[in-house]
Amino acid sequence: MSITSQVDLAGLQRISEAVGITLKQMREYAQPGMTTKEVDEYGGRILAALGAKSAPRLTYGFPGWTCISVNNEVAHGIPSTRKVLQHGDLVNIDVSAEMGGYWADNGGSFVLGADVHNHQPLVDASRQILRKALNQIKGGVRIAEIGRLIESEARQAGYKVIKNLVGHGVGRSLHEEPKEIPCYYDRYNLKRFKKNSVVAVETFISTRATLAHQLSDGWTLATKDGSFVAQHEHTIVITDDKPLILTEANSIWE
Repeated sequence: MSITSQVDLAGLQRISEAVGITLKQMREYAQPGMTTKEVDEYGGRILAALGAKSAPRLTYGFPGWTCISVNNEVAHGIPSTRKVLQHGDLVNIDVSAEMGGYWADNGGSFVLGADVHNHQPLVDASRQILRKALNQIKGGVRIAEIGRLIESEARQAGYKVIKNLVGHGVGRSLHEEPKEIPCYYDRYNLKRFKKNSVVAVETFISTRATLAHQLSDGWTLATKDGSFVAQHEHTIVITDDKPLILTEANSIWE
């Protein structure tokens, strides 16, 4: 969407605060020995208390309030009573929601407990690359150039990027124009970021794989080779200078 009034901005700020609070509190709540279902239900209660509705449920009938992906799962992980969290797991929580007709999306990966598998450098790279990318986004910048930056930074850090998962426009629905904000350089993508538009920018930084594959549950996306991916995501408003990061205030990822 494109912001046209202070009413729009206030509505986006409210829902962005709600997803940020939910994400932060879910991260703090998660402990080894819990199931991902327990963590998700906790997140669902927070969203409800804040007056927000789960976006994946509203839009796609997703079987959870949030997406929780663990280890070689990249995205859209279904919360499960059979999935028990362990020390050292690489966990990704993605919270998107709607409130008053406005939508926001916020996500991040973290290491649960002690970093026994040395996932923290990957997590740090994903977070830092997202920060660098956001600092370069303003009205008129080609979307492809942000993809080039993300891919280049990942390569310099010794990683790759997932090429079939992308950022996207957001605001009046979960997925809007631009439909694709990739993590790699696509020379055929001539679109540019537009001032006052709202987008969710994501980094999918991978140890080896470049594609995520759908599992038999019809939702979860994972790497085939068992490699790991860290994702971070913010909803932003594009300006003539640095973007307004709507989901930053309550973020645990900075």
